[in-house]
Amino acid sequence: MAVTQLSEQSVLEALSTVQDPELHRPMMELKMIQDVAVVDAATIGMRVVLTTPACPLKNKIHDDIDAALATLPGSPKAQIKWDAQVSRTGGVPQKQQVPGVKNILSVGAGKGGVGKSTCAVNIALALSQLGARVGVLDADVYGPNVPILLGAEHEKPYAENEKIIPIQRYGLKIISIAFFIEPDKPAIWRGPMLSGAVRQFLFDVNWGELDYLVVDLPPGTGDVQLTMSQSIPMTGAVVVSTPQDVSTADVGRAIQMFNTLKVPNLGLVENMSYFVCPHCGQRDDIFGHGGAKTLAERMNIPFLGEIPLDRRIREGGGPGVPLMVHEPDSPLAAVYRDVASHLAAQVSIRNFKQASVIPLRTI
Repeated sequence: MAVTQLSEQSVLEALSTVQDPELHRPMMELKMIQDVAVVDAATIGMRVVLTTPACPLKNKIHDDIDAALATLPGSPKAQIKWDAQVSRTGGVPQKQQVPGVKNILSVGAGKGGVGKSTCAVNIALALSQLGARVGVLDADVYGPNVPILLGAEHEKPYAENEKIIPIQRYGLKIISIAFFIEPDKPAIWRGPMLSGAVRQFLFDVNWGELDYLVVDLPPGTGDVQLTMSQSIPMTGAVVVSTPQDVSTADVGRAIQMFNTLKVPNLGLVENMSYFVCPHCGQRDDIFGHGGAKTLAERMNIPFLGEIPLDRRIREGGGPGVPLMVHEPDSPLAAVYRDVASHLAAQVSIRNFKQASVIPLRTI
């Protein structure tokens, strides 16, 4: 078949039927399919611009495009150049945008000891490894563990042009109260002091251009959560739980808090979900199983995934070397990438829905 038998117009008409599987709108209409060209009788070249480099449905999109092209003479295949443009959370009246930061994702928990900070760090690393520009703000002023988890506890930020320059580690930009207080000294602060510190870390830090700023919140429902919710247009919150009833009860209160503060709940993660014996391969639900997923269904929020109880997550590659850095190709790392991809998809869905109500400024 001659190339001339396959017109660009017929290709565009075929592609107009392809919908984004998360947004449920035609990808051509959303300008997610660009630079379409007939390469030869068997190949159609194009650029597909995803809403996040962490898109969990890239393979489905490719299959849907090939299925649409299969309706054309000769059933040509797609030759895709993948690209991404992370969507931005829209402005909210009376709330100040953090310069250069497209999305602010708060990671919280109803109680301490559920692995919230470890989840926040490894999810941030997963997003970065998938191609996004990511920062981490350690807002857990009472237990600032992020520098320890990333091997940056001895670093000291400096100021330049009246802005704090964040520490960089493993592709992440990091700020924590731990950088500014003496080791082993507790932060005994009242609400106004906490609010001032959080605002300084948001607005007096040169974050540069970030797709996602992951904020590790203190456990519970306190002043830091209130300051974050009232000060900035947060994209949404991720809540970490373990399977036990006592944990999910506390998490339910945290979810209700975000609802009250009008912060979208982007999803729930079940940490320490199960244990697989490294010797015999038998699975053991040490703390029970499925409590977080059941809670997510009951409260009508997304369930982002289950993270197993595994000492390699705690140990990583040694002090300050997280699992996502030490074993990026391991099945455990794939679990975090899956959670991060589902989270990124929820961000894209949230921003798309918001954009249909509140006009966004041009990116």
